[in-house]
Amino acid sequence: MTTTPAAIPPQSSTPTNASPSTLGILGGGQLARMLVHAAQRMGYGTVVLDPTPASPAGQASHSQIEAAYSDPSGWQRLLDASDAITTEFENVPAAALQFLAQSKPVSPPASAVAAAQDRLLEKQHFTQCGVRCAPYHAIETLQDVQSAPPALFPAILKTARLGYDGKGQAQVATLPALEQAWRDMGSVPCVLEQRLPLALECSVIVARNAQGQIVHFAPQRNIHHDGILSTTYAFAGAVPPALADDLVQATARIAQGLQYVGVLCVEYFVLQDGSWVVNEMAPRPHNSGHYTIDACEHSQFDLQVRTTMQLPLPQPRQHSAAIMLNILGDIWFDASGQTRTPPWQAVQHLSGVHLHLYGKQGVQRKRKMGHITITAASAQAAQQRAAEVAQALGLPFEPLPV
Repeated sequence: MTTTPAAIPPQSSTPTNASPSTLGILGGGQLARMLVHAAQRMGYGTVVLDPTPASPAGQASHSQIEAAYSDPSGWQRLLDASDAITTEFENVPAAALQFLAQSKPVSPPASAVAAAQDRLLEKQHFTQCGVRCAPYHAIETLQDVQSAPPALFPAILKTARLGYDGKGQAQVATLPALEQAWRDMGSVPCVLEQRLPLALECSVIVARNAQGQIVHFAPQRNIHHDGILSTTYAFAGAVPPALADDLVQATARIAQGLQYVGVLCVEYFVLQDGSWVVNEMAPRPHNSGHYTIDACEHSQFDLQVRTTMQLPLPQPRQHSAAIMLNILGDIWFDASGQTRTPPWQAVQHLSGVHLHLYGKQGVQRKRKMGHITITAASAQAAQQRAAEVAQALGLPFEPLPV
């Protein structure tokens, strides 16, 4: 374990009766990088723990502790350098959060992260909150596979743990296909979900503080390709108002039921008959909320800092129609498979275009390398500009009827 020297050392821990001054973050990826930027704008010191040298957040933070997420000595170093601690992703050991919370304020709570790490626990929580899930069947043994209800097919098999961006999933239409897919996944605990006829996908981002106050962003509409978020539409009309109200209320119940502190994103499937089901939750800022940096008075990262550092929690206001386009490593490769520099200059002269690159070392296909947010005075103007950007960079984009 090593510690990267700080260009500006984080402030030392303050007494318990003083306001916290240094934010500690478990994880050093792009979410932590944007969280570091938000914290530093507000005058806080930052320290991140991540095993990868010069991680995206480590490049921006005052310091980085290079240690495994399971390393107790790394946890102690983070405690010593921080006044309050949060995490950028849900696959950190819940034991780490429990250990850290014995000495410093930690959000989100370990119990919420543990629920998000296990699809079965997650679905049980949704049900307890009165939020409907897709019909499903828990699988832990071969007998569970063979007893799968025929009515669930066609279905999607998902690993119960450690699945994200479409990983750990397989579509299955028959019982023999299910058995083979389960074996291919290593016979690990899984969830079999009925495949439903989708009309659209939405997400809702809320923030809840330790006093139980909840604020939210307007629900956004999302399009995925190969299980990875491609486009987020954040403007009036992207999600029907009545549906948006229902989803905000459902998300508030989920957060309240977890006694959650921090930023929480919940994803929903809207079906062709107009009904909807909850898909999954992320106990952290979310890819679909990146537009809030450029289109809102307070971003999702500002709210994460505020909940962790015990600051007042304002209701965020969106001031511009927005579209977010994810940038994957694919656009660094030309038709022959050779690497190239994407034509950034073709879009950087356009008004309302905000390019965010994450500083990742090494380019890979399907790897999130950055995003572009397009802001405008109207949904129509945002979509027209987004189409220009997508064409110039070779990104997928499908305009919505508005």
